[in-house]
Amino acid sequence: MMDTLKKTFVLKGIAVSPGVVIGKAYLFDRLDAQISFYKLSGPSLVTKEIKRLRTALRESEKKLVEIKEKLSHLKVTEPLYILDVHIMILHDRKFISHTIRYIRKMGVNAEWAVRMTIDKYREIFDKFEDEYLKGRFSDIRYVGQMILRNLGGERHKAIPDIGEGVIIISSDLSPADTAQMKIENVLGFATDIGGKTSHTAIVARSLEIPAVVGLESITRSVRTNDCIVIDGSAGLVIVNPDPEMIRRYEDKKRHYAEARAVSLKDAALPAVTRDGHHILIGGNIEFTEEIPSAVTHGADGIGLYRTEFIYINRESLPTEEDHFVSYKRVAETEELAWSTIRTFDLGGDKFFSDPKLAKEMNPQMGLRAIRFCLKEVELFKIQLRAMLRASAFGKVRILFPMISSVEEIRETKMILSQVKNDLLTQGVPFHDRIEIGAMIEVPAAVVIADKLAREVDFFSIGTNDLIQYALAIDRINEQVTYLYEPLHPAVLRLIRHIVKIGHRAGIRVAMCGEMAGEPAYTMILIGLELDELSMNPLAIPRVKRIIRGSTMKEARALLKKVMTFSSAAEIRECVEQSMREKFPEDFQMNEQ
Repeated sequence: MMDTLKKTFVLKGIAVSPGVVIGKAYLFDRLDAQISFYKLSGPSLVTKEIKRLRTALRESEKKLVEIKEKLSHLKVTEPLYILDVHIMILHDRKFISHTIRYIRKMGVNAEWAVRMTIDKYREIFDKFEDEYLKGRFSDIRYVGQMILRNLGGERHKAIPDIGEGVIIISSDLSPADTAQMKIENVLGFATDIGGKTSHTAIVARSLEIPAVVGLESITRSVRTNDCIVIDGSAGLVIVNPDPEMIRRYEDKKRHYAEARAVSLKDAALPAVTRDGHHILIGGNIEFTEEIPSAVTHGADGIGLYRTEFIYINRESLPTEEDHFVSYKRVAETEELAWSTIRTFDLGGDKFFSDPKLAKEMNPQMGLRAIRFCLKEVELFKIQLRAMLRASAFGKVRILFPMISSVEEIRETKMILSQVKNDLLTQGVPFHDRIEIGAMIEVPAAVVIADKLAREVDFFSIGTNDLIQYALAIDRINEQVTYLYEPLHPAVLRLIRHIVKIGHRAGIRVAMCGEMAGEPAYTMILIGLELDELSMNPLAIPRVKRIIRGSTMKEARALLKKVMTFSSAAEIRECVEQSMREKFPEDFQMNEQ
């Protein structure tokens, strides 16, 4: 990654109010409630504000000296030392000059200038690695509060300049705090402390605002205007998400809105068409915290566990035990019939702490996924050992991403065999007949699917990459996203070919890309005769309901019809019209 890009990291807390929200962070500090904010209209007012500041500095020092004299009679030294530090801060030339510069250059009142100086020092102290030095910011914060008290002035009842659509980040929120906010401008809450019955949780649930509490360090990790994702269902906060993660959570947000309108009482029912064709339904997850949501929304198993997120938030590489703990948690979940764990799709534009990689011109087609694994074999073996160990606790399937040649899959199987032999020698238990699969997301893999099918137990179609590679578009590039079309006739032909080859070889064919979770495409996917669909868990109830309301005969007829069309536009029009007619409650006329 370029140094100019902010590092992505994930914080895990307590989920207290469900939903997904993406927005800018607003770091709420109770100091804000004490601070007035106004612009200065002329040089005379600037001079007056600087004079007010200097008076407040003198008053603060006077107060500290008085406290120091009282404590000296008690013959204690530690508080006296701390007070000396505070007095030194009041005399610190940089502290004073920073504040005066804000008053002059930005034309703001003294209170707000002090607040900005405190924020500046917070950034400096947060960069210290030494925890003791980092903790000394509390001294500057205390002095700042004292100066603000001595400045006095008008007190605002609302957060100054909160803007529209922000996510409130705070150590904690009291009833008084939330009472001061324009709640219509608040998208979500994330706090250091709190639990399911805390005030923040109660307010968030009553207002139906996503919230995560008990994050411990979010106020030290986040700055105002940082991009934030809150997953209030999984208890996760993603800070500085990359474009791919933002897009994925935009989809999750949309699915959540749709899922609220669908009853979960039938979510556990099997996905069987009215003429008896059974399709397995899996959930796609990135974090183990998402497992309960997958179960609640009716997942038969985990169809795709994206393991690269284990590498986020780390100063050092994850150990075998780190991997094992996560995989074991998935494998031993009794409600899940199987778990497909994908080996890490790292490299390209997905970096972890020490990627050993240079920036690439075209990362999506660079050293990533299985290519990276085969280059960094020791890292790969650590993950494979953990996956095999986890297989002793439940049905685990291993999925290898971005396979483009038979040589890659054979080399991968050889490494897996070596790891198995090592575990056998050490007497470590694992399931010896663990299934392995190839992710079909490169056009070359489609062309040689018959050769690959002899090497694996199942295929899993990754439509996200397959579509962008097949249509030669970057789905994150806004100028060409209109070309990203899952119903393009070439895409449908590719999928049909993969399924046909897989079934001819006697292996199952799954789809784990976002196309699988789009209800409008469900009948087409039934007609393509996929064995398994895996998707965002929130999409499962609606997709299952459509499967149960369809027949294989109808789906094949629809597929046969659309395959006669020459363009994606014609196919889309036909599919949408068919779905509106058959499922009027699910597909309104104004839906795209």
